[in-house]
Amino acid sequence: MHDFTAASRRALKFLQQQFGFKLWMVTRVENENWIVLSAEDNGYGVKDGARLNWSDSICSRMVQGLGPKIAPNVDAVPAYAGAPIRLGMKIGSYVGIPIKQADGTLFGTLCAMSPETQSPDVAKHMEFLTFIADMLTLILNTELRAVSIMRRFERAVDDAMTDPLTSLYNRRGWIKFLSKEEERCRRYGHSACVLSIDIDNLKQENDRRGHASGDELIKSTGRALFAAVRTTDFVARTGGDEFMVLCVECDVVEANVIANRIRSNLLDDKITASVGLAMRHTENGLYFTADLADQEMYKEKRSQKARNSAARGLEFEFASGLA
Repeated sequence: MHDFTAASRRALKFLQQQFGFKLWMVTRVENENWIVLSAEDNGYGVKDGARLNWSDSICSRMVQGLGPKIAPNVDAVPAYAGAPIRLGMKIGSYVGIPIKQADGTLFGTLCAMSPETQSPDVAKHMEFLTFIADMLTLILNTELRAVSIMRRFERAVDDAMTDPLTSLYNRRGWIKFLSKEEERCRRYGHSACVLSIDIDNLKQENDRRGHASGDELIKSTGRALFAAVRTTDFVARTGGDEFMVLCVECDVVEANVIANRIRSNLLDDKITASVGLAMRHTENGLYFTADLADQEMYKEKRSQKARNSAARGLEFEFASGLA
């Protein structure tokens, strides 16, 4: 039982053997996403990695204090009886206990459900079930602290992974850290986003003013990106005029804030660049997310070229009219 995932699986198997219930889960809550990190299922067809709607769940009502942590008969609890999740899953009985992060915010739940009602005697085991949830919480928060330390260690300067021009990570570093963070996202249900940034006029800068000026443009872009992100985020120069940003434990609201800071910093430094953003989805992972961010960046680049072309056309028509 050397990590949170292994501890969760052993706990769920033990709980099902002791108390029954068709489904036991350890879950993660991320905004409206209710992510199944581990499941011991004998009837519902729920697998590890499944993504459900948090507001539809009975757990969301339990966390709000609208019902008890143990409901031997779900129909006897009005807030639970009307939960939308019951439209697609037959739930006659329920157990749910919050799992919290070190700062007291909700991480997810230890929960169970079964199509049949249970004996009211199951409520007598509340103290024991809470003890199991507390042990999982302790393991989780110990592991998350270790992850934070490990991230700092991993990002210590390594010449083999550093771009000499910008002092950012290079493509090798990007691939390495993308892989590590994908593993963490899968284990803990972390949200994350990827941003793709491409300088719009590097070739023209090199042709007009020389490569020294182009190098300065690349360095300025790197500084603008680094200044826009959080200390936990990861910035890499992955090609001549291409940069990637990985924002870890980042929801869609934070992602857009960071993207707007990037755009603002680039604008302040008079750097024209195309920016694409994509959020990680559980079923696809960060490599797919990076591809989506690239697609969004190229979409913006094409749109920008079309606007510039149209503007030049208007200028030509205006000049022709004057002539």
